[in-house]
Amino acid sequence: MNPLFRPFDLAGLSLPNRIVMAPMTRSFSLGGVPGPDVAAYYARRAAGGTGLIVTEGTYVGHPTAGTSHRVPRFYGEDALTGWRHVVDAVHAAGGRIAPQLWHVGAVRRPGAGPVPDAPPVGPSGLDLEGAPLAVAGAELTVSDVDAIVAAFAEAARAAKEIGFDAVELHGAHGYLIDQFFWERTNRRTDAYGGDPVARAKFAAEIVAAVRSAVGPDFPVIFRMSQWKSSAYDAKLADDPETLERILNPLVVAGADAIHASTRRYWQAEFEGSDLNLAGWVKKLTGRPVITVGSVGLDVVFTDSLSGQGQPSRTEIGPLLERLERDEFDLVAVGRSLLADPEWPNKVREGRFDDVVAYENSVLKQLI
Repeated sequence: MNPLFRPFDLAGLSLPNRIVMAPMTRSFSLGGVPGPDVAAYYARRAAGGTGLIVTEGTYVGHPTAGTSHRVPRFYGEDALTGWRHVVDAVHAAGGRIAPQLWHVGAVRRPGAGPVPDAPPVGPSGLDLEGAPLAVAGAELTVSDVDAIVAAFAEAARAAKEIGFDAVELHGAHGYLIDQFFWERTNRRTDAYGGDPVARAKFAAEIVAAVRSAVGPDFPVIFRMSQWKSSAYDAKLADDPETLERILNPLVVAGADAIHASTRRYWQAEFEGSDLNLAGWVKKLTGRPVITVGSVGLDVVFTDSLSGQGQPSRTEIGPLLERLERDEFDLVAVGRSLLADPEWPNKVREGRFDDVVAYENSVLKQLI
């Protein structure tokens, strides 16, 4: 059997296969409320055979969390009702779904929604270049930290109550949790700054608070990355020992699985080993791991839109070989699922010509 289509138990959640829909921001939720079109969008991917859907990032209930009126919220009766309809639609299609809970931190644009008066904030009041944010209240106080931790916990509690199957915490790509991890943006001198373990304290407190809110039997996934949206070559850890020091507090706090984000899943993370980031995370933590990074494509999709080349398809064989030897447990697919909701079923049935034909038709409409 193709290893992509073997069942998997994720902390008690039974998944029919190893394919995860990667979170991808859409900006189609006007006023932060997911509507019927959002429910239909995710239900199509569930019906197409995706094992677990992780939603686009959705803002937790803190004034500083977001930076757009069009990105969904995870607080307020109207938004939560919209999410309940999304869950019902996905479950009706036979799928499983987790919301990605998100705080953007210092990349927030001043004056943007959903709370225009809220400032951009970060662990040390610095942007991703390490320069000071020229706004009052940009450096988080300990009471601010406590309030944001509580907002994540409340969102997770609501997710379980609504009927979601798991939650994912967005700790990657240069957003708030990742800003605490990263030495460039975290120069605090209190308990939340210093060595890698101290810089992981904020993330660990969020995981622990979420675990307390949802109980022991609800899967909690933590997404992390080395790279940032503004710094593809950034590193939290230059060696496995440092990576282990960052990850261990998350595991102790109650993370059931780690979603290890890379831009190319086939690239080795550290010298002397062909393991990618997900492979190292699994080796160091023993937790289930999701890999991600250009599955099905070998160039940046946005490059094709600017005339810098067409995306080409990578052979699926090397991915299956890594999955077969348990380098990682689950595979997150982004752009291929965005283009074709039926991608999992087509791959399972060996309909590769249909996959290519469908993606080509989509690209012709975009380019």
